[in-house]
Amino acid sequence: MNIMAYTILTGATGLLGRYLIKDLTLAGVPVAVLVRPSRKATAQHRVENVMCYWDNLLGRSLPRPIVLEGDITEPDLGLDARSMRWIAENCDSMLHNAASLSFQSTGPTSEPWRSNVEGVRYVLELCRNARIRNFHHVSTAYVCGLRQGRILESELDVGQTMSNDYEQSKVQAEKLVRGADFLEQLTVFRPAIIIGDSENSFTTTFHGFYAPLQAAYTMAHSFEPGPTGHIANSSRFPLSGFETKNMVPVDWVSEVMTYIVSRPEHHGKTYHLTPRHPVITRLLADVLEESAGFYSVKLVGGGAKLAGLTDIEQLFRELIQVYSSYWKDDPTFDATNTRTAAPHLPCPHVDRTMLRRLAQFAIGINFNSPRDRPVEPRFDAVRALEPYLDSALQPLENGRAAFRLGLRVTGHGGGDWNLWLTADELLGADLGLHPQCAATMECDVELLAELAGGRTTIDATLPNQVQVTGGNVPRQVLARALKCLTALTPSPEVATR
Repeated sequence: MNIMAYTILTGATGLLGRYLIKDLTLAGVPVAVLVRPSRKATAQHRVENVMCYWDNLLGRSLPRPIVLEGDITEPDLGLDARSMRWIAENCDSMLHNAASLSFQSTGPTSEPWRSNVEGVRYVLELCRNARIRNFHHVSTAYVCGLRQGRILESELDVGQTMSNDYEQSKVQAEKLVRGADFLEQLTVFRPAIIIGDSENSFTTTFHGFYAPLQAAYTMAHSFEPGPTGHIANSSRFPLSGFETKNMVPVDWVSEVMTYIVSRPEHHGKTYHLTPRHPVITRLLADVLEESAGFYSVKLVGGGAKLAGLTDIEQLFRELIQVYSSYWKDDPTFDATNTRTAAPHLPCPHVDRTMLRRLAQFAIGINFNSPRDRPVEPRFDAVRALEPYLDSALQPLENGRAAFRLGLRVTGHGGGDWNLWLTADELLGADLGLHPQCAATMECDVELLAELAGGRTTIDATLPNQVQVTGGNVPRQVLARALKCLTALTPSPEVATR
């Protein structure tokens, strides 16, 4: 196993972030995620919920990222001393993906400024202090504001007028990272409007395309239908039907970003993550009718001023008011850098069929994101090893040589550690796999649950169900590691037997 330095990922539990965790992990990029707890779940539980989704979808147990509990809106990102030490010793790059999607602000200390500007300042401060010099920043294609024509990847602030506070905050954020003189490599990603998965339509957020869809669905089920079964009054919209919107599936955005992040020869550039063929507003109006049952759309021409709004028109305007600045004709985004770096990864075409599938998925889950519900694993290796993370790691104890062994436990409750072991005890542990480990042992968390529950033995599992890479390790050391681990705090399942 090739052990590299870790990349810190922020925004890991958001829609794009959860795809990046999966894709970076599958690409062999060691990942540490900075996640804040929710009211109902710890940071560890939130990440496990994401990883269990991927385990179930892929039909295999994935390695787990290192979970660092923190908040980008706090000094030192709200990290404790142990986490700060670990970052300084183990991380060499930052993938800053966390952001607020608030379009309107109530003041300079509220969102989106709090996360998108002050949060970036705190992230950069951490990178400076931890000597992280390789920075990947997720911006947006809409830092172009109200510009028209062709937008180059090399352009940022050319005096353009901005549409909303979100775009303005992202311009300021990008200026901050470009002005960080300590960075050696800066890579900027500018995705267009991110929609759900191109294959299975999965999404956890409902901005952009989903806002008018939800409004149309709400209205279609709020007004009394006419004789045809549809809302009788037509709803006028000041669009010609030929305006273009740049929509990109989240799986494609993550796939391209992962490809670039994992290949240093492509670092140091700005990438427009935009489609070859934008969607026209006429198609969006058709999808609203077909998917939401809102057969009242009447496009009356771009720039038309609507007078005498009906109740339906007034309600629709109120429901999508925060996103109204997006419903204009997009400029043309040059994506030369993206297509040069990843010509084999063309953006899936967003057509009527895809949009209808996306709409049906969102309607089917009633536009609700999955909840952060703690789900306890069969064996919790994270909890078992937690007491050893603050132990003084001594390579020698009573004249006996200690052995440094990497441990990767895949699946729910797993993670990566490096352990200090003697012939008969576990001295201490640290997060992550380390280059100085003599070897790395890998097993599934289900195996540990079986061992802890006494349903199998170490002799029966070595070496058939345990993979060892990186060196010749005495069998007794592997057996000691498994015995020490499964003798620690039992899992909830084992404890109730």
